[in-house]
Amino acid sequence: MKGSSATRAAERFFKERRVKVHFVDLSQRPMSKGEIGRFVQEFGLEALIDTQTKAYRDSHLEYLRVTEEGLLEKIAAEPRLLKLPPVRSGNLLSVGQAEAEWKKWVSGT
Repeated sequence: MKGSSATRAAERFFKERRVKVHFVDLSQRPMSKGEIGRFVQEFGLEALIDTQTKAYRDSHLEYLRVTEEGLLEKIAAEPRLLKLPPVRSGNLLSVGQAEAEWKKWVSGT
């Protein structure tokens, strides 16, 4: 999401290191279920959801029993439920502000 401070921090991190990025505004083009599935396999579904956001509170997910498939559909429909930013570099994935991880990617270690 363009307005997210975490997303701006990630963009700044890569720009400062002259790493070319392809930014996708999730409010304009949400992630596909398959792409979300890649992140779920890596981190688990709970790690992808930002329980501190207004979108999470408005969805009432803390009170609802939702299947994993139902939760994936909710995330696909409402990307503001995600911890931002989800970052993919080839087969490497991160969620949230993962600067330590990004430094490993950039340095090649």
